[in-house]
Amino acid sequence: MKFTREQYIEILTFGSSERPMFCELFGPLVGLPDEWLAQGATPDEVDLTAFDWDFVPYTDCGGYTGALDTHPPETLEETDEYLIQRDSLGRTTKMYKAAATIAHPLDYPVKNMDDWLKLKARFEFADRRIDAHAVARARQLQQQGAVVRAGMPGGFDVVRQLMGEEHACLAYYEQPELVYDILQTVGDTCVKVYERISESLLIDQLSVHEDMAGKSGPLAGPKQIEQFIGPYYRRVWDLLAERGTRLFNQDSDGNMNPVIDAFLATGVNVMHPFEPAAGMDMVATRREYGPRLAIVGGIDKHVLRQSKADIRKELEYKMQPLMREGGTIFGLDHRIPNGTPLASYRYYVDTGREVLHLPPRDPNACGWGRMAF
Repeated sequence: MKFTREQYIEILTFGSSERPMFCELFGPLVGLPDEWLAQGATPDEVDLTAFDWDFVPYTDCGGYTGALDTHPPETLEETDEYLIQRDSLGRTTKMYKAAATIAHPLDYPVKNMDDWLKLKARFEFADRRIDAHAVARARQLQQQGAVVRAGMPGGFDVVRQLMGEEHACLAYYEQPELVYDILQTVGDTCVKVYERISESLLIDQLSVHEDMAGKSGPLAGPKQIEQFIGPYYRRVWDLLAERGTRLFNQDSDGNMNPVIDAFLATGVNVMHPFEPAAGMDMVATRREYGPRLAIVGGIDKHVLRQSKADIRKELEYKMQPLMREGGTIFGLDHRIPNGTPLASYRYYVDTGREVLHLPPRDPNACGWGRMAF
């Protein structure tokens, strides 16, 4: 079913909704489509349109807040197994073709303040960050039911992208003035971009990508969030919230339990994808935080490689009445993993609809779209 922006916002703000939203959030990992084709999948199953997923159309607001003057990566070496490139920040990256779609940096451009100052201008405000035609187009699409999204660089992620995880974490203690300056610069840019855009366009959702945690927990704790990341978040969120934005959605894999309170204090009110394998339990979180935090995802992707009984048990727990009261968009906690049998995925879709009291999927609906993150 195609949802409208009003329905999407209503669900995530714990308002009234005529029915739950059951989505495929990310799609398959590299290699899974070939596995499914070998198992007899139809083309519309491979592209997921056969599964009658709920989705909402979205559009970006027309503002850009990342690094300027990006260019296509330069290929340094390519084999059948991997691809080594130099990206627009000067990092050497490596991507294993059979397992990934995102390259992993092997080195980073910033080690100290002098390095940062060489790149700083690329993160500062410039008029060309705002595309007037895209802003006008967003207004049109919003009137047609699309969610208008604004993005901001992650408070942890932007420092990590420049310095690497180890040096980013050490910088909180050894080079705090560097972290402050990076986040002050990026924050200034976000505020200037969205001050202008929000004068003529209602932004529905502020989105931030962090990916700052693993199974053992986050790489920045409550103190670092309060001291560094929180003030950056609040500058941008307070501006947009005052102008009508209702959703602040944070994307981070891993175990974010130790820092949920800290991020709620910054204005975040939606989190995804809630990975059970990392210790995230959407039901326990809902019981603790109630309507303070909406949840997207949360269903264990790994259960799809287990028995039908295991799949049903997971769905009945995650889709219990408490979670159907609002504030939840149900979906897998990340990409569909390799080794997921097609028959199990079909069973997951149909059983989830059954548990949520949705009608059987309509093969003529042919809908799917990645959600508005």
